[in-house]
Order: sequence, then structure tokens, then C-alpha cells
Amino acid sequence: MSSVTRRDFVAQTTGAAAATALPGRARAAVPMQDAEAYAKQLCMLALDAAQGAGADYADARVVMTRRQVVRTRDDRVERVTDAEDQGFAVRVLVDGAWGFIGSPTVLRREAFRLARLAVEQARITAASQRSRVRLAPAPATPDGEWQSPVTIDPFSVGIEDKADLLLRSNSAALRAGGQFVESGIECARMETTFASTDGTLLHQVQYRTYPTMTITAVASDGSRFARRSSAEVAPMGLGYEHVQQADLPGRAASWADEAVAQLSAPSVAAGTYDLILHPSNLFLVIHETLGHSTELDRAMGFEAGYAGTSFLAPPSAMLNRFRFGPEFMNVQGDRTQHGGLATVGWDDEGIPADSWPIVRDGVFVDYQTTREQAGWISEYTGIDRSHGCAHASSWRYPPFQRMPNVSLLPGEEEHSLDDIVSATDRGLLIVGRGSYSIDQQRYNFQFGGQACYEIRNGQRVGQVRDVAFQGRTPEFWNALDMLGGTKTYELGGTLYDGKGQPGQLNAVSHGCPVARFKGINVLNTGA
Repeated sequence: MSSVTRRDFVAQTTGAAAATALPGRARAAVPMQDAEAYAKQLCMLALDAAQGAGADYADARVVMTRRQVVRTRDDRVERVTDAEDQGFAVRVLVDGAWGFIGSPTVLRREAFRLARLAVEQARITAASQRSRVRLAPAPATPDGEWQSPVTIDPFSVGIEDKADLLLRSNSAALRAGGQFVESGIECARMETTFASTDGTLLHQVQYRTYPTMTITAVASDGSRFARRSSAEVAPMGLGYEHVQQADLPGRAASWADEAVAQLSAPSVAAGTYDLILHPSNLFLVIHETLGHSTELDRAMGFEAGYAGTSFLAPPSAMLNRFRFGPEFMNVQGDRTQHGGLATVGWDDEGIPADSWPIVRDGVFVDYQTTREQAGWISEYTGIDRSHGCAHASSWRYPPFQRMPNVSLLPGEEEHSLDDIVSATDRGLLIVGRGSYSIDQQRYNFQFGGQACYEIRNGQRVGQVRDVAFQGRTPEFWNALDMLGGTKTYELGGTLYDGKGQPGQLNAVSHGCPVARFKGINVLNTGA
């Protein structure tokens, strides 16, 4: 990417996933040879039944998932799981109220039963509902197909081959001085067939792949231990090629070396430092301070589960007014980003994947929205359509607003990590995620890291330990003073972001470059 400008970078990251999509077909988990055709037929039967029972709007989903996990420890395989699940769900609107029901029975007769029950539920809800649900318009997609950009289907690779790669990785780490090593490969596939009374009929397949390793080093007298994980290797919406490119066997020794070096590293001196955050650390800061705070249901006070509400409230006082960071700070919500965990062809309301600015030139300009939410803020944003942020973690649950890929764009100048280090007199470089805490409005926080390096007079002088930094979200982001270029940009992510009651899990990526923040308070956690 040496010749890529920031403008080119934005254009590439907002359209790459759709351009590289491959055709896909369902595994024959439903009782018919052509599983995709059968699922579409079920959805259409449910829509007809729902409208016949009086629904003003209806959508239906058939969802089939497969998840495989291979875990090892030291020289042995500890666990192998390979689970499948399938089900069918119908959601309806009647007199401005939602009705929803799901079932693991994927049969034609069930389509009629679910539709009738969903309509009955909506009528009961409508009798006591204070305000009517109004949906933003949705384009009709009569024959949509999408699949994650997979080169190697992770389920085509045998468990023996996966275990062999992990055990070779463990061996390399143990030879380099690690006392204990855990590693794993997790693969997931979610196939969704969706139809709505707006004229949409879709089939899409999402893949997720995640290779991991954690190495523990122990002092010779047993007085101290240190851990180093494969923090720079993120879960991705890609295939087994991601495991191969991660190269755990080739990188294990260097991670083990860092774990051993941490044992003799001095404890950090608490105080004020310029922080240089590697993407493997910064992605989590983005997730907690930017991703969650810009969820519209939290800002409106309709969601407080797992992580509270949001300081970005009310929207009328924040949109186009609140300065989130410096003028060169730009944050993008994106469901099209290549390899992103939240990348899709369409969301679970049939809305095409979208990309839009959340922070533009340092100013907060938009939230994450669904069809139901778009009208709540359209007078402030001028946008009357959904950003496509509806997601349900399985057929068991109705879709609601979930985080898209939320990414900090790289800077205009092609600063490298070395450039930023050399421009720093007194600082810390932090790699990898550590423990963290954040308050119920996404305002006050504290974050740790995996590996921390002291910087003096533009040079790394070695590792330090017991590092955590703290701050308040607006002050922290306004302390941003240097951004890496496109070469430093990486995707981080999490597979298990919880929200809602009952709780649902969402997988989401956050891209970012290396970044420096001036004058941040650092604590010594060992004191």
C-alpha cells in the first residue's frame, strides 16, 4: 500500500467486501436437497400467513450456524467441539407494535403457526404501547446473494491439521522459554435466508476465523509470572487463509521472548506520558469509548444492559456540535469493510450494508441506526434511512441495534510507528489488549495492555510492566496528536460483544492506525 493515499484508502475499505464476495450454498441441514430454496420457500409462506392474519409488515429468517473450536495446551489437545444449530423466526408489525417468535422446527407447517402467533403477540403489545413503531423506507432486493470473502473454507480443513499447527506453535513457544502455552482455532459459519413484505429475498453466508495463542513465562523462583498473547492476530471475517497468514508457528518464539523479558522488566513509574497505542490495543479503546457511546438506543436511554447508556445525549445537543477530537480525527461506521467481523451484504432487516461518517473532522455527526431508529434523529442528520445496524445473534432472538465495524481512519501523512516513536521524548508504546473498566456512560475509563515499552528521547529503551492508563473519553480523544498512515492500519476485533436482555452476542471489528495521545495519566497497577 505504499502509494495509497488516505482518500484511496477510504474508497477501498468501504467497498472491498462486496466486490470480493463469492457464491455460496447451504449445507443440507434442512429436509430438502436444495437447502437454500427450501429456506426461501419457508420465508415466503410465513410472510403470506402473517399478512393474511393482519400484519402490516412482516419478515422471516431461516438461520443455520456451525461453530468449531480446537484448543490445545502445551503438548496435548485439550478440547474439540463442532456444533450445529438451525431455526426459523418470524417478526411482524401490527398497529405499530412488534411481535416475534422463533422455533427450531424448520418445516412448512411451522411457518404458518409462527406467523399467526407473532401477529397475536403484536396485537396484545399494541393495546398497551405508548407510541407506534415507524420504519424508515427500505429498498427491495428480490434476489440477493452474498458471502464473506473466503479463500479457504475453514471447515474444509481437518481437525487433525488444525491440531498439528497448534501443537507445532506450542512447541516453538516452549523451546523459546515459555513454561505454559495455550492455543486454539475457532471457526464459525452463519447462513441466513431472509425475506420481507417490502419485496426483499436474500441469502448470505458469514464466516469468522480466529487463531489464538497465550504464552506464560514464570520466574525461576516462582515469584512472578508474565503472559504474552498473540494480540496482533485478530479474529476476522475470513477463511482459513487467515490462520495460515497469522503464522503462529513462526511467531510463537518472539512472543515467548517477550513474555520472558517481562519477568525482569522494571515496574512503570506512575505519571504523565505520551501514549503510543498499537492497533491491537487501540481497537478496544475505540470499541468501548466510541463504538458503544454512538449506539443510538443507548443515547436515547432505551438500552442500559451490560454497559449502561451514553454520554452522547441528547442527540439534539450532540449531533454536529460535539467535538470528539482534533480536526484530523475521522471515524467511520462500516458494514462493508473487507474482512470485518460485522461485514455483511445486508443486515437482519434487509438493509444493504452501509458506510458512513460517525466523526468527521473531529466533530460527532451521526449514530448507529436501524429502520426503527432512523426517524428519531433525521431532523438533525438529514438522513431518513437506516444505516443497516440491525442484527440478531441467532433465530432465537429478534434483531435490534448492534455495533457495525467502527474504525478510526489513518492520517493524511504516512507516519510509520518508528516515525511516531522518534518524535516522542517521554512516552510508552502499548501493544495488545489488557484488563479494562469503563463507567455506565462510556465516559471515565481505565485500560491496560499486553506489552509496554518505555520511550525516551525518541528511542525504545525496553519493556516496563504494571501499566494502565486512565482518562475521560472527550479529553482523551482530544489529546490525539499523531496518526499513523495506511501502512500502520490494522483490524482488531471481538467475537463476543454482549448487549440486550435477554443477552445477545455480536462480532465486530475496529480498524485503526498507530496513534499517539499527549499527556495521558498512567498508573502503576503493581503498587
